[in-house]
Amino acid sequence: MNIRRAVSRTMAGAALLIALPACSDKFLQVENPNLIDATTVDPNSSAATLANSAQQDYQTWYGSAALYSGWFTGEVNVSDTFPTRNEFGYRQIENLNGDLTSFLWGPASVSAAGGKGVLDLALPTPTTNIIGAQAATFRAFTILDMATDFCQIALSGSVPLTQKQGLDSAIYWFNKAITIGQANGTAAGIAYANAALVGRARANLQEGNLAAAAADANAVPAAFVYSLQYVQDLTTNEQRLVNRFWQFTFDRGSTDVPVAYRVGDPRVKWELAPGPGYTEQDVIAGHPYGIQQKYPGYASPMRLASGLEAQYIAAEASANPATQLVLINAQRIANGQGAYTGATDAASVLTELYNQRAREFWLEGRKIGDLQRNPAATTFNFQPSGSVYYKPGYPNVGTQVCWILPYSETSTNVNFPH
Repeated sequence: MNIRRAVSRTMAGAALLIALPACSDKFLQVENPNLIDATTVDPNSSAATLANSAQQDYQTWYGSAALYSGWFTGEVNVSDTFPTRNEFGYRQIENLNGDLTSFLWGPASVSAAGGKGVLDLALPTPTTNIIGAQAATFRAFTILDMATDFCQIALSGSVPLTQKQGLDSAIYWFNKAITIGQANGTAAGIAYANAALVGRARANLQEGNLAAAAADANAVPAAFVYSLQYVQDLTTNEQRLVNRFWQFTFDRGSTDVPVAYRVGDPRVKWELAPGPGYTEQDVIAGHPYGIQQKYPGYASPMRLASGLEAQYIAAEASANPATQLVLINAQRIANGQGAYTGATDAASVLTELYNQRAREFWLEGRKIGDLQRNPAATTFNFQPSGSVYYKPGYPNVGTQVCWILPYSETSTNVNFPH
């Protein structure tokens, strides 16, 4: 069907060109109004606006990525009728999946390019300019997320990059964000630097660079939190500005809380649908609609980086069960579970650490990275390959642990084999 449409468009375009008189060659000289030439931008007056836009691009992407990652890793059930979303739930995503392009790869690509556009400007005092720290931070987080969520990536039409190459690129931009943010020295600059330290620690952990991950994690203040802010705008900017989880919980009824997460843990906030206005789009038999309450409104913020995540990274990077148990017990006791009483071999303790991470960073898009680093420890409500999907009429759960690139990228990027 896509080939037929492409051929039809090509033939229609050719017919139009044939019909044009010779004097109409300017038809071929139309400029794309969405492209901004960095050399035409005044970095003194416009750079801050572009940097804020790049940050919003990231926030839009992150909300969608965390949502689809939640479906993919069992953090929420797909109580949605769309086949494209259920493909994420049973982990057999096709490259023609429309959501893969419109909700994920497209926004991610825009976010990565937006940050680069700012960083290409001739910013005044570039080594201390807060705008550079901001743009580098969110370009780095975009690439980190892409390299974790997707099996391979491409940046601005580049050659295909492996996950490791993507992580290396993210680390490069985190380095810039940390250096500029720390040199800037303001509260905002230090906040970008600390967020980037968490991001770089996460990237190093994902690559297996344990010493580097621990060093970055240990440099983050324990009380540090950086959250992304959303806005209740239900008019023209709904898709861009609101919290995506609440939108798909309240507006669409698409995110049902699984039984395993319906626990008495303050980190996993949920409730049974309270009545009118809360309608599950695709009812799961025998499973009353449970709505997440971690993000209870359109303007609910989402945590991006924190000292707590840094502590989890440092504990995992230590590869020391005794060190990990210190954090495990502190978090279990603080959240009403009591001290850990299970086996204390390395594999068992790591699994418990991941179980605590699953609760701590629920609906924050972290679990997909856990799955790739150590699938044996990612057991908290994760359906193994071949198991029966929780809704009838769909295939069994597949083997994917990351997302394939959409056809919209691989078919148009000349650097991919055709």
